[in-house]
Amino acid sequence: MARIGPAVLAGVCALLTGEARADPVEDFYRGKQFTIVVGHEPGTGFDLYARTLSRHFFRHMQGAPSILVQNMNGASGLAATNWLYNVAPKDGTVMATFAHTAPLEPLLGGGAGRFDAGKFNWIGNIDQSVSLCGAWKSAGIDRFDDLYSKEILVGGTGLGGPLSSAANAVRNLLGVKVKLVDGYKGSVSVRLAILQGEIQGVCGMSLSSLNAQYGADIRDGNFKYILQFGASEHPLLPGVPAVYAYAKTPQDRQAFDLVFGVQSIGRPFAAPPGAPADRVDALRRAFDATMKDAAFMAEIAKQQLDLNPMNGEDLQALFTRFYAAPLEIVERARAATKSR
Repeated sequence: MARIGPAVLAGVCALLTGEARADPVEDFYRGKQFTIVVGHEPGTGFDLYARTLSRHFFRHMQGAPSILVQNMNGASGLAATNWLYNVAPKDGTVMATFAHTAPLEPLLGGGAGRFDAGKFNWIGNIDQSVSLCGAWKSAGIDRFDDLYSKEILVGGTGLGGPLSSAANAVRNLLGVKVKLVDGYKGSVSVRLAILQGEIQGVCGMSLSSLNAQYGADIRDGNFKYILQFGASEHPLLPGVPAVYAYAKTPQDRQAFDLVFGVQSIGRPFAAPPGAPADRVDALRRAFDATMKDAAFMAEIAKQQLDLNPMNGEDLQALFTRFYAAPLEIVERARAATKSR
């Protein structure tokens, strides 16, 4: 029998060791293009967050794929949500971000959502934010309670959009004089309408987006926050009443959770259902690492964007909880977000 020489034996061992060390996730992503789809128009908070994430995310992904950001504006994020569930490749090469109202559409909407939000693979949320209502100086509104006697015109982005849903809910649940002017493409278009005098305010925008788009107006006294959607006053918003202060019963608070509390999911990212579990886990770990990346945090701070992340597992559990709400509470919340 021929003897195997030491050099050949060493080569075989090296080959076997290399195979044992091979990482299928890293091998899959190496040389690939990973796409982040933004379900809103360029220049919005969703777009800013996604593009900032894209410039750092790849460093923490196994295989370091290239990152492409694409906008898929339509139906206040619902077009991208439907696409992600029904059309997007399910191999782990894409994730999307959209307003929290989009994944809740099957629960609270009119049936335009063709998906089960619990089956998305939730990757993480960059900002557990607080959303607000704000008024332009032309409205003549000094505080939220003024709306019980004086009407304000606010802008919305259409069926299922966070601005429209929030404005309707404030009117329907709190009984104030809020008139919704609907159909704007996004928050950038709403701001332009405010500057042109078409409308006088906005509801349902996150603090980070408002600060980014209206920061100078706030400092100059042209724009004022009048209501925040948290359960208590945010430390950066002293004197701005929290919407839960207007809840009169436990049932009110349950409905407020679905309508206002869910707005804390400021910048969620999800992958399609059916993506391989090991790649979903890799995306979640890369997301978590990016949230602690010094360069990413510095760029977020430079753009005056808020950073208060939530991991994918907790985000998945949160959507599961929302979908488990009692039917009567869901029906009340659904009715509250609709125009009359």
